[in-house]
Amino acid sequence: MRALSALLILLCVVATGSAEPTFRELNETFGHPVWMDDSLWDDPHAEVAARLELNLESQTTTERSYRSYRQGDRKLLGAGYYSLAMYAVTNRLTQISIMFLNKGDYTGMTPAAASDAEAWREWQRQRDKKLRGYSSAWRKTRDEIESRLDKLLGASQRDRFGATAAASETVRRWDWNGHAILLAAPQSEYIHVRIVPSAVADAGGRIEKIRDKELREQLAKRVQRRPNGDVIVTDIPMVNQGPKGYCVPATWERYLRYLGIPVDMYWLAVIAETGPGGGTYLQNIVDGARGLVNQGGRRLNRISASVSLDRVREYVDKGLPLMWTTHLVGELNYELTRRAHDRLEVTNMETWKKKLEGHRRPRKLYRLEKHRPAHQCLIIGYNVNTRELATSDSWGPDFAERWLTLEEADFIDLNECYVIMW
Repeated sequence: MRALSALLILLCVVATGSAEPTFRELNETFGHPVWMDDSLWDDPHAEVAARLELNLESQTTTERSYRSYRQGDRKLLGAGYYSLAMYAVTNRLTQISIMFLNKGDYTGMTPAAASDAEAWREWQRQRDKKLRGYSSAWRKTRDEIESRLDKLLGASQRDRFGATAAASETVRRWDWNGHAILLAAPQSEYIHVRIVPSAVADAGGRIEKIRDKELREQLAKRVQRRPNGDVIVTDIPMVNQGPKGYCVPATWERYLRYLGIPVDMYWLAVIAETGPGGGTYLQNIVDGARGLVNQGGRRLNRISASVSLDRVREYVDKGLPLMWTTHLVGELNYELTRRAHDRLEVTNMETWKKKLEGHRRPRKLYRLEKHRPAHQCLIIGYNVNTRELATSDSWGPDFAERWLTLEEADFIDLNECYVIMW
């Protein structure tokens, strides 16, 4: 009888030791109340965002995104993070994304006064000095995260996550109650944790193609024709690139998500070899994103020509923005922001058209500095009467729609656009 009792006690101990951790234990490991019960996936996304102290970044008819930028002063899984984002599609939470470490955030943004050669050199010196400690910080952060998750959930499994072979990452994977926790940590590059449904991880993050006919119908409904003559593509997700020069990755994320292809600007920055603080090899992002575009059943077109009203109309009328490469001219950029507020108050477009006459000769108003940076944004609309184009920059809601004259567009144009279509 004593032997039987001892066996039962032993079985109870074994069973208790192998029990799945509770959501409270998971919250303790993360250091924040991410979970309120055994499943994130049936929680209202706004409630999860409130728990994570996230701000609404973007809201369209089909999706929501929330994001908060930190400077490593907040911790999850025992490590400071730079960006915490959450995505929801058709009111269903789909992913939580945590960027712990990357060279763009680690070194800070390039100096705003890019034309100041001395400021530029000083920033480069400080960047290089700070980067000397990056490998050590990367190793310490990776070890802390792996240690915490291994202790609670057991040893991780090696997996791949991404829509295509070229657009995928090697990850460490832990599973808990329908959740997959994925850690991507390429050697001395970046550290990124995703929380996704286990079924999504099982599929490697691949998505189902939207039929061409269905997509064309969806996009046609997103073209807004205003009484004042403005023609605008609406319902484009906003991405705030944060305090770094990630305009190219952020612009591509916005376009891909607009077409129903989920992607993250940080991953795009990696494949594009975006430098510390910013600066992207555009061809790299084109090559890397092409696989995502093709897998989603879409086609990537390059337009090596200057922007024109007819060319913009051709695509905008179909609900297709253009990813436009330009010079970034600080004074003109400030002017466009100021002008955007004035334009909202306009009731007579003929009067507005006359006010624009002073902006038809930008070469007399601005100059292209020697150290001028390149920039990428979206062209989202046009007005034939006033001969203006509408642009959208990845700097937050205040920059979602700004207008410039065709002459100003020609002044900063780098003669390279990209369009994704069927």
